[in-house]
Order: sequence, then structure tokens, then C-alpha cells
Amino acid sequence: MGRIKSALELALERTESVKSDKGSIDQFEAKQRGKKLANAFLENPRDGLEGELKKASKEDLGALKQGIFDVLIAQITLPVTKDDEKRIEAAGKGLAAVIAGPHFGMLYKQFLQAVSQYLGEMAQYGEAIHRQYAPKLRQKEEELARRYGRAVKIDPLQDPEFVAFYNQNINALKGNYQALVDQVREQATGMFEQR
Repeated sequence: MGRIKSALELALERTESVKSDKGSIDQFEAKQRGKKLANAFLENPRDGLEGELKKASKEDLGALKQGIFDVLIAQITLPVTKDDEKRIEAAGKGLAAVIAGPHFGMLYKQFLQAVSQYLGEMAQYGEAIHRQYAPKLRQKEEELARRYGRAVKIDPLQDPEFVAFYNQNINALKGNYQALVDQVREQATGMFEQR
């Protein structure tokens, strides 16, 4: 009869050929450190990334830059509020530190102008949509006032019909600008990979 092996013995046999690769571990840790640096940079963009990049060893520099890039490229999005513009601008400055060449700076400057234009158009669209829907909203308020015998005020954002109308129009605008966001991200990724 054969000997019955313990779970530990079986596990040790299966992992016998697996050796730890110190280089892979170091690269992983450098990438994680890059992600932490990028997040800290977004919190306080005045602290540049260049100093940290100069401190990194040649072996870790690529992974460190990759970690920074991964976090910052995710920040290239359409802004929701005016405050998001600062975050997007900071992400561009950080990306410029890890993407070599002047082409990225020009590309990002144009992108920031488009972001500012987008926010302006969003505000104009929002006002125009409210004005266009106002007569229908007043008609609904009058109908409810007749039904309940007292004045009724409807918040447009609580009216499902208005919300659907608003989203349809705003999503058309977002779609136009989302193509630009995708293009900038794609070009930035290409420039980063060419370094």
C-alpha cells in the first residue's frame, strides 16, 4: 500500500518548480510606488514628479513611470464641474513629466481649451434646455393646480419627462467631446509607449 501524503506535502510538490523572481517583485513595487506618487501629485500638484523620477534607479524607472502614467491617464475625462478642470490640468502636467517630447504639451494645451469650451457649452445647453422645456413644465404645474386646487411648483429634475429630454440633449453634446477625450488618451498612450 502507498503512503498517504499530507496536504502540505502535496502543496510543496506542486510549488517545487516555482521560484520567486526578485526582478518582477521589484518592478511591481516600483509600479505601485508610481501610482502612489501620482495620487499624491494629484492631491498637491505643486510638488512636481521630476524630483522623484530623478531619484529612481534605472531598473525601476520604467515601472515607476508606468504606475504614474496609469493613474494620470485615467484622469483624462470630461469634467462634470468647473473644479474638475484643475484636476485635469494637473494630470496633464504629471503626464508631461513621464512622456518625453514637446508634442504632448501642445496636444494637452489644445485639450484643455476644448475642456473649457465644453464646460461653457454645457452651461449654455443646460439653460437652453430649461428655457425650451419651461412652457411644458408650466402647463403641467397649471394642470396639477387645477386638479389639487392650489399652486404646485415642479422641480424640473423631478419630472421624468424633463430628465429624459435633458439627458438626450446633453448626451449628444457629451458624445461629441468624448471622441476628443478618447483621441487624446490614445495619442498620449502612443507617445508614452514610444519613450
